[in-house]
Order: sequence, then structure tokens, then C-alpha cells
Amino acid sequence: MKARVQWLDGRAFVGESGSGHAVVMDGAPDAGGRNIGVRPMEMLLLGLGGCTAFDVVMILERMREIVTGLDVGLEAERAAEDPKVFTHVKIVYKLTGRGLRPANVERAINLSAEKYCSASIMFGKTASIEHAFEIHEDAAG
Repeated sequence: MKARVQWLDGRAFVGESGSGHAVVMDGAPDAGGRNIGVRPMEMLLLGLGGCTAFDVVMILERMREIVTGLDVGLEAERAAEDPKVFTHVKIVYKLTGRGLRPANVERAINLSAEKYCSASIMFGKTASIEHAFEIHEDAAG
């Protein structure tokens, strides 16, 4: 896996993934940024959310569960002193589907957290990670 980050100006950078996708990152105005992009530490949190969402949907589909929607909310706390690593993350999965079984949802989340999501494993080195989920029946089903 490769990536490249180029400085634009001030505290703004453009990151390009090895697969050819780009994202603008910037700092807060009080740090010299112009607030034109996501903060680098926010990118890490987004990566965690994307990684676990990917896993949970794939695992549930393999369990033959009918998932029609997933929203993953993340809230994180960071250390007060440098390095300001993540110290606690709460992840809330809001799943929509048809007849989703809570035991399977819980199992999918646990498998993601403990085995498949590399981001979760890395975050777990500095942060406690809390998981919660809600299941909503798909009204169209």
C-alpha cells in the first residue's frame, strides 16, 4: 500500500491514495490552517469508521442477514498532552434491515473489532473502544 501527501500552502495538504483517490487535509485556523479540509486526526477516525463498517456489512451478508442501511457514529477523546493520541472511542452502529438478529449483529461487530479491522486493532493500542448498536426494521421490507 502506498500513499502520497503534498503540501499546498499554510497547513493545507492533499493526500493521494495508491488507488488514485485524493483528499484535502487542513489545520484549524488557530494552528495556521484555513479550514478547507478534514483534519489529519479526523482522517484516522474516519478510517476506523470505514474499516469497521466494511467488515460489519460483509460479515452480516455472509451470515445471510438482510442489511439495507448502516450508519456508524464515532466519538473520540484524545490525550491532553503531546502526543495527543486517542484515549477513548465510542462507536455506535445504527443498522437497518429486515429481521436482523441481534446476536448476529453483536457477533459481526465483535469479529470486526477483535479480528478483521486493522484500524480497530491499532486504535486499541492507545484507546479503550466502546461499541453499541441499534437495529431498525426496514419499513420497505
